[in-house]
Amino acid sequence: MKKFKEFDIPFVGLKQGKHQFDFEIKKEFFDAFEFDEYNDADVHVDLILDKKSNMLELTFTCKGFVNVYCDLSNEPYDQKIKGKLHLLVKFGDEYNDENEEVLILPHGEYQINVAQYIYEMIVLSVPNKRVHPGVKDGTLSTEVLEKLEAFQPKEVKENNEGETDPRWDQLKKLLTDNK
Repeated sequence: MKKFKEFDIPFVGLKQGKHQFDFEIKKEFFDAFEFDEYNDADVHVDLILDKKSNMLELTFTCKGFVNVYCDLSNEPYDQKIKGKLHLLVKFGDEYNDENEEVLILPHGEYQINVAQYIYEMIVLSVPNKRVHPGVKDGTLSTEVLEKLEAFQPKEVKENNEGETDPRWDQLKKLLTDNK
């Protein structure tokens, strides 16, 4: 975790009460986690640390964008994101992060590294299905979208004269002949 040294928050020297920390997250942050789904990123993270006598309350909020590929057209676009994460930090005999809302640090710890929590909050803020805004409003025109439209199922045209398909007539005969 030495590469995330700027995300270490030494809470021992802080007075009780609320303290604010700001982080600017870029693509290099995700590269350090070996996460390569984002082409670019510009996310602002606010962290409010509320120090109490026997625990810490951390409230993360993020707002910004990540550049991702569209699931339909494979075109890159800026996906706006915003998210929130609340974490309680308590102190105990040994480190325990099994509960996603409560972190237990051993007595004697003097700082907390918040990089993992920021990473998870941002990744979970991005929608599972990523659709380029141009696909939604019809302004994006790419070769992939043209191919998708060409292979889209066409509507079945009904026969105006009331005639039925002769193949179905033969099958219907089988149903009536058994009586």
